[in-house]
Amino acid sequence: MDSQEDRTSALLRLVKEGDASASEQLFDALYDELHRLAQRVRQGRAGETMNTTALVHEAYIKLVSADRFDPESRLHFFRTAARVMRQILVDAARRKLAGKRGGDLFPVTFNDAVHSGPMAADKLLALDQAMDRLATVDTRAAQVVECRYFAGLTVEETATAVGVAPRTVKRDWRVARAFLTAELTGADE
Repeated sequence: MDSQEDRTSALLRLVKEGDASASEQLFDALYDELHRLAQRVRQGRAGETMNTTALVHEAYIKLVSADRFDPESRLHFFRTAARVMRQILVDAARRKLAGKRGGDLFPVTFNDAVHSGPMAADKLLALDQAMDRLATVDTRAAQVVECRYFAGLTVEETATAVGVAPRTVKRDWRVARAFLTAELTGADE
């Protein structure tokens, strides 16, 4: 384990124990990585309901103020951060659609090499609902999607975060993409 991992683990422990100064130190230490994660979750595109910096700050506040804030490791922290960022964006899309039908556009694709055209906020909500359905059918596959798609983790990082072999991640990723594509295609009809 490298010194940055050790420092992060120590800070996470102190934050769990309620040390406010450790929370600030942790935020400073992880800010650049959280910002990159937020860009990944937002897909680096304009037109969303929230900018990257606001997403980082809101997600961090939600993470460290949660009663059950208990990350097992740095990787687990980022996996949880990606899930929180997704939830924040979905909530923002819901608010935007409630105010005016149509909303902003979100690009979403499950293909690692190609980005599809923009996806409207209502489609993002459909994706969130499809993710919830996937989680009820196959919790691990939903975790793999959160790691791969939302957090931008590699197959190997995802395997470590989920606690399975890389080839299991690849299989779950294929299954999850097929499931979500079918769910979203069915929602369009």
